[in-house]
Amino acid sequence: MFFHDCFVNGCDASVLIDGSFAEKTARANSRLRGYEVIDAAKSMLETVCPGVVSCADILALAARDSVVQTGGSGWAVPTGRRDGLVSLASDAESIPGPKDSIDDQIKKFANKGLSIEDLVTLVGGHTIGTAGCVTFSDRLYNYNNTNAPDPAIDQGFLPHLQTLCPLSGDLTRRVALDTNSENNFDNSFYENIRRGRGVLESDSKLWSDPRTQKFAQPFIGASRSHGSTFNKMFAIAMVKMSKIELKTGNQGEIRRVCNRIS
Repeated sequence: MFFHDCFVNGCDASVLIDGSFAEKTARANSRLRGYEVIDAAKSMLETVCPGVVSCADILALAARDSVVQTGGSGWAVPTGRRDGLVSLASDAESIPGPKDSIDDQIKKFANKGLSIEDLVTLVGGHTIGTAGCVTFSDRLYNYNNTNAPDPAIDQGFLPHLQTLCPLSGDLTRRVALDTNSENNFDNSFYENIRRGRGVLESDSKLWSDPRTQKFAQPFIGASRSHGSTFNKMFAIAMVKMSKIELKTGNQGEIRRVCNRIS
């Protein structure tokens, strides 16, 4: 959720706003979950120190804490963000999508001041992510209108995905993006994409393109050092992303509730 927020007009909690045309109604955000966790944290903070902690800061802190609670390393989260006053679904086109080419991904990250290395590192957050069948089922049956599966998918892995997402099945069913490790924040995601076991098309392309593969390679391996390298680089990239288009000083506001502008 934090990633989706930062890529639309900066890290300003605009993704939390309710409304018929708000960001959360955009197709890219339609399957985000966990709003109630942010709302509960805000409610508790407002009881103790009303009007002090922004929803944008809560999102940044919650992103860090979700990594720690699933076994990843923590990092110091810079605070002081203010909440945005605009939330439009039409602005969400800047969010990287599950079918984006590497060129498109690089461009979208560069537009936010993030490098190719940042791209590869941050996408590693999918180690604890899930996706609905609707986001990748075409890869399983009719890739690029070929009436055949995506040849980049490992042939031993394809039946597993087809069982989880059968043709004409429930497209809302959620599937782990890091098979067999979806509840652990670790570097196994990169080994999976190397083996052709990336679930999203955009993830799988990280290994097939030399521009991104060179940054994924150092994260692959069973030794503690490989995992430590990923954790370290992920923390650095998250702090960098958390500073995108910040609103501070008199910009924005501190919302009293996160799902509406005060």
